[in-house]
Amino acid sequence: MRVTSKGQVTIPVDIRERFGLLPETEVEFVVDDGEVKIVQAAPTRADRGSRIVDRLRSSATVRMSTEEIMKLTRGSS
Repeated sequence: MRVTSKGQVTIPVDIRERFGLLPETEVEFVVDDGEVKIVQAAPTRADRGSRIVDRLRSSATVRMSTEEIMKLTRGSS
């Protein structure tokens, strides 16, 4: 495996899957006893799902109660 001129390497898919290194995963490089290790960074921000929910929060344009929504779901009038 080679480091590109931009300092990039490709992490093999089996390693990414085994250690849960999904797209947008934050990682850190740790120097330990003359070796460089890549480790998953401690979460510093909300995960993807939380970011989506935060972005959508209060974006509805129709104000309905839970009961009104349930009536629509059930097909009741």
